[in-house]
Amino acid sequence: MQFSELNLNTPLINALNDLDITRPTTIQEKAYPVIMSGRDMVGIAQTGTGKTIAYLLPCLRQWKFTPEKHPQILIVVPTRELVVQVVEQVQKLTTYMTIRVAGVYGGENMIRQAPLIFDGLDVLVATPGRLLDFALNGTLKLKLVKRFIIDEVDEMLNLGFRPQLIRVMDLLPKKRQNLMFSATMTPEIQNFIADYFIDPLHIEAARTGTPLENIKQTGIKVPNFNTKINLLEFLLKNEPGFSKVLLFVSTKKLADDVYNRISAIFPDIVGVIHSNKSQNNRFEALKSFNDNKLRVLIATDIVARGLDFDDITHVVNFDIPDEPENYMHRIGRTGRVDKKGVAVSFITKDDTEYRESIQQLMGKKIPMMRMPEDVVVSTELADCEIPQIQNGNSVAFIAKREIHGPAFHEKKDKNKKVNMKVRRKDALKQKSKKPKTRGQKKK
Repeated sequence: MQFSELNLNTPLINALNDLDITRPTTIQEKAYPVIMSGRDMVGIAQTGTGKTIAYLLPCLRQWKFTPEKHPQILIVVPTRELVVQVVEQVQKLTTYMTIRVAGVYGGENMIRQAPLIFDGLDVLVATPGRLLDFALNGTLKLKLVKRFIIDEVDEMLNLGFRPQLIRVMDLLPKKRQNLMFSATMTPEIQNFIADYFIDPLHIEAARTGTPLENIKQTGIKVPNFNTKINLLEFLLKNEPGFSKVLLFVSTKKLADDVYNRISAIFPDIVGVIHSNKSQNNRFEALKSFNDNKLRVLIATDIVARGLDFDDITHVVNFDIPDEPENYMHRIGRTGRVDKKGVAVSFITKDDTEYRESIQQLMGKKIPMMRMPEDVVVSTELADCEIPQIQNGNSVAFIAKREIHGPAFHEKKDKNKKVNMKVRRKDALKQKSKKPKTRGQKKK
C-alpha cells in the first residue's frame, strides 16, 4: 500500500513526498483507519516501526482550524528528548499547513516556556509533570482537547508517571479520543487501559518480543569490564563498519566510566548522555550524533527510549539489561524501517540468566561468536567488580559487666533535705499556747 491510497489530504501527501516516505509501515497502515473512526486505540509495535507517524497522520488529517488558542491535540511522552523529537516530526509533516505546535518539559524555567502557550497552540507535546504544572496554574486550558495520545506508555509507567497521567486525564474533557502506543504490553498497562480507556481496539504490528528481521544479533563472551573496553577499542579500530555506534550501559556511573576510557583513546568522536547531564549537554550530544560529528554515543536506557536516530550501523550492549524488554528497545535503535543493522552484546557469566530471559522472549537464541584473538584479556577487575565484604546477619556479643552491687552512698548531714514547713495553725498554737479558732461553736 502507498500513502496516496489512504484518505490523506494534499498538504500531508506533499510533506511525506518531501520526506521521501511513500509506503506506510504495518502499524501505520493498521492504525490509520481506527484513529480516523474516532475509537479509542492501543497500539503495540516494536521500537523503530514508525509509531509516531502512525498517530500523527490521522490526527493531523482530522485537525480543523479554530481561532481558539488552546490545543486540540495533546501528546504526552516520558522524556524531554522525545518531546523535541515529536515536535520536529509534527513540524515536518505540517510544512504545508498552518498548525501551531510547541513542546514543554521539566528542567527549564516555566517563565520561558509560558509564551509558547500564550501565543496559541493546536498541538502540544509535553512531559506529564510540566504539563500538569501549566494546567494547574491556569496557564494552559485543556477544554478543547479532542485527541489525547500517550506515547511510550510502558516507559511512562516505569518512571512512576501514573499519578500525573491520572491527574491530567481528570482535567481533560470527557468527550475525547484516547490513543496509547507502546512497545510492550504488561499487566500494569492492561490495568491502566481497563480503568481509563473506553472499549479500545488493540492493534499489534508484531508479537511483543519478536526481533526485527533486519537486525543481525551477535553475542561475545567477555570476562570483565577492562576486557570489554579492550574489545570495544579493537572493534572501533579494526571494523570500518562501526561508523555510527549507539552504546548502551545500565547506569549513569558506568556511562561516565566508559566515556572516560574510550574518549581518551578516541578524542572528539565520543559522546555520553544520561539524566545527570545538563539539558544543553544532552541536546548537543544528540544533535552531534545525528549530524555524524560523533561516531559513538554512550547512553542509558531511560534517555534513549523512543528516540529516533538516523542510520545507526551498530548497537552495542556493553552490559545486558536485567529486563528483556529493554533489550528489544535497545536493538530497535538500528535497522529502522527498511534498513539493515547489527546488535553486538558483551556477555559475562553473571549475564547468563538475563540472556536466557531475552532468548525466551524472542523465541530464538542470540548467536555467539569468539572474541577476536588480538583483544587483550585483562585479569584486573574494575572497582565495580571487586566483591564487597559484608557482615551479613552476624551478631555482636557484649561482654558481661562485673556486678559490684547498688551504687548507694549515705548523704552527708548538711546535704540532707528536711521539710521545715510549719502550718499557720500550728505556729499560732505554739505562740499562744492554745489552739486558734474562729468562733467555732462549742459542742
